[in-house]
Amino acid sequence: MPNSSISGDVPPEPTSRRPGSTRIVGRALTGGVFALAGVLFYLSAHAAHGIDLRTDNSLLQLGDVIQQRSDQNRQTQSELSALQQHADQLAGGQGRSPADTQRLATLQQQVGLDPVQGPGLTVTLNDAPPDATARVPGVPEPGVNDLVIHQQDIQAVVNALWRGGATGVQVMDQRLIATSAVRCVGNTLLLQGRVYSPPYVIRATGRVADLRAAVDADPAIRNYLQYVTDYGLGWKVQESGAMTLPGYTGSTDLNVAQGQ
Repeated sequence: MPNSSISGDVPPEPTSRRPGSTRIVGRALTGGVFALAGVLFYLSAHAAHGIDLRTDNSLLQLGDVIQQRSDQNRQTQSELSALQQHADQLAGGQGRSPADTQRLATLQQQVGLDPVQGPGLTVTLNDAPPDATARVPGVPEPGVNDLVIHQQDIQAVVNALWRGGATGVQVMDQRLIATSAVRCVGNTLLLQGRVYSPPYVIRATGRVADLRAAVDADPAIRNYLQYVTDYGLGWKVQESGAMTLPGYTGSTDLNVAQGQ
């Protein structure tokens, strides 16, 4: 600590300060310090409502914060969906010709705002067991990144399904639209403001044979399947004669970053 004293002669201490009074003052100061510490401990315990602020790990887990925001976004999207439906009911039939109504319905289906039905394909991806080892002779033992689903794995399946002519794609419980983005945060999926953990379920409607052929031919998926063989990552493809995908219920607004 820097020396903050002022240079110069230091005057002698007054002769009236006796050793006895020094000990009394010291004891008084010591008692005051302990009293102040007790007040601070009480205030800290009262503010924490009995929670140990240092050892309560939940306060330090980012995943809890993300999950809380995800729950808030889910509730907000539900409220937004109800408001949009109400607005559509109010606007329906007001100066709209039958041709405009049909064109609007077609556009809503194309962009994913309306539910879609038909045959389809379901693809499920999952992490390998955390203690997984190489299952094929000569293959090196896996690292942590070899045993989890990555963003590119989910995106590869989604892209293959679109290329296969999918009329609609759903990841977990959300319908994808043109502005949807698949993002991974650690070992969790972040999709349209909500957080998901594996296994990841991807569903698509369309001609099953075309969807299956597109998935089988995708090079990124073939690379993923090599890890399925080597380390036991999860992979399951199921065909369905009939499935229903929900319409997208989130916001369709586009946000653009602007410079100063």
